[in-house]
Amino acid sequence: MTTVVSKELNPSHDEFAAMLAESLAKDDLAEGEVVTGKVLAIEKDLAVIDVGLKMEGRVPLKEFGIGGKPADLKPGDEVEVYLERIENALGEAVLSREKARREESWNRLEKQFEKGEKVQGVIFNKVKGGFTVDLDGAVAFLPGSQVDIRPVRDIGPLMHQPQPFQILKMDRRRGNIVVSRRSVLEETRAEQRADIVARLEEGQVIDGLVKNITDYGAFIDLGGIDGLLHVTDMAWRRVNHPSEILNVGDTVKVQIIRINPETQRISLGMKQLQSDPWEGIEAKYPVGMKVAGSVTNIADYGAFVELEPGVEGLIHVSEMSWTKKNIHPGKIVSTSQQVEVQVLEVDPQKRRISLGLKQTQDNPWDAFLAAHPKGSEVEGPIRNITEFGLFIGLDGGVDGMVHLSDLDWNRAGDEAIKDYKKGDTVKAVVLDVDSTKERISLGIKQLGGDPIDAIGKFKKGDTVTCTVVQVQDNGIEVKLADSEITTFVKRSDLSRERSEQRPERFNVGDKVDAAITTIDKAARRVGVSIKALEIAEEKSAVAQYGSSDSGASLGDIFKAAIKKREDSEESDEG
Repeated sequence: MTTVVSKELNPSHDEFAAMLAESLAKDDLAEGEVVTGKVLAIEKDLAVIDVGLKMEGRVPLKEFGIGGKPADLKPGDEVEVYLERIENALGEAVLSREKARREESWNRLEKQFEKGEKVQGVIFNKVKGGFTVDLDGAVAFLPGSQVDIRPVRDIGPLMHQPQPFQILKMDRRRGNIVVSRRSVLEETRAEQRADIVARLEEGQVIDGLVKNITDYGAFIDLGGIDGLLHVTDMAWRRVNHPSEILNVGDTVKVQIIRINPETQRISLGMKQLQSDPWEGIEAKYPVGMKVAGSVTNIADYGAFVELEPGVEGLIHVSEMSWTKKNIHPGKIVSTSQQVEVQVLEVDPQKRRISLGLKQTQDNPWDAFLAAHPKGSEVEGPIRNITEFGLFIGLDGGVDGMVHLSDLDWNRAGDEAIKDYKKGDTVKAVVLDVDSTKERISLGIKQLGGDPIDAIGKFKKGDTVTCTVVQVQDNGIEVKLADSEITTFVKRSDLSRERSEQRPERFNVGDKVDAAITTIDKAARRVGVSIKALEIAEEKSAVAQYGSSDSGASLGDIFKAAIKKREDSEESDEG
């Protein structure tokens, strides 16, 4: 009997080589790689998969589910799985569909990261500092700051919802992936903003919704993009806070003032839709015009007065009162007070109006001059004493000044001022009033008249009797008879004889005759000399009784003159 040997049991040389090559190829499978296997059977919740090894591997069906959906596997399907171990203690291959999917995800995500593409993911858990995101097998970290453009209080609606993310950082070795949802929103928003901005034009009037109010303005939603309505562009009048005009949720009509194409910032205005009250302002409020207004604001430097809605002027502190200097404006006017002011200056370009409050009142210096003309006598208390004079309080709340030189005719000012103290009531004469410079000049010495006026009865060469009032080493001080004029006689003018030029031979109270040598009203000075009188008498005697050239001695001449005087006196007695 011929025995038939099956071809399968006795392979040819070529078939054996092919089988060996196939076996060696399968033995090349390495742990830690993703391999392709075939589903042989479904056992309860496990899938039996052959990857070409000695033994099959078993993988839980749940690993093949996607998004919580049950796996749809049947025998004969080819699947990719991760080969963890070629053989375990039971001799079976250890396979994982979940790790295979993770490897696939990492490979895909790396390519997307390099290209800067967005990836799909699902937020599935909250962790410290943020959230975890499933990127189709790969787990990424989403920092809390990267969830949204603005802080999100409730993230519930975002959980378990497929949505796009941007990969910020990948580290395969450590298995770290950091993603951002905020960058996706910002990009989308930027695209939307760019599209909206492209449709807007400067000068365009558009309706908007008041979204937010701050101290400096309000943010208006223009349909996907916000514009800033600054507080200064809300109304022509002064607006202290935007809440005075707007409320959150209000629909307002605004005009686009400016669009910045780089930053895509939009500036809005409301007052631009109204007529400008500053047009023709110079004709409406000419300089010198008196007008009523309401005080809207008070500052250290002055007070603002509203003349009409949208038009304000400033009363500088220097223009508030004629007499109250260096005082806070709040002590003169109050907010909401109705005041009458005068227009001092108008600048349409700078939108400024200078106002004056004191100009609506009488100038107290003009009023003082009308009541007290020059030369009149006034009386008041000494308010202050300075190094250059006295300040005296006068009618109308004004002060007058007595200069040192106007205190006394005969004494120096720094000496005469010692006679006065603050609070004393004194009399004075009005010397000058300058309303422009707001000055009143007074004089105390003028109350008694100028002693120099008595100089008019004297002339140069006159003989005058003087009384010695003071004896000094270099001369004597004398007072002219019948006047208050005093003058000084130098040692050299005391006598023509050198031996008699001694001040000590005079005593206070002595009467002496002297000749007037100089009269200077401008310098308020009269010069006298005893020596000049002696020389004048000598000349007169020589002229009458001869000279030494005619044979008469000087003694003879004096004797003749004396004898003539005696004879004249005797005849008068007889």
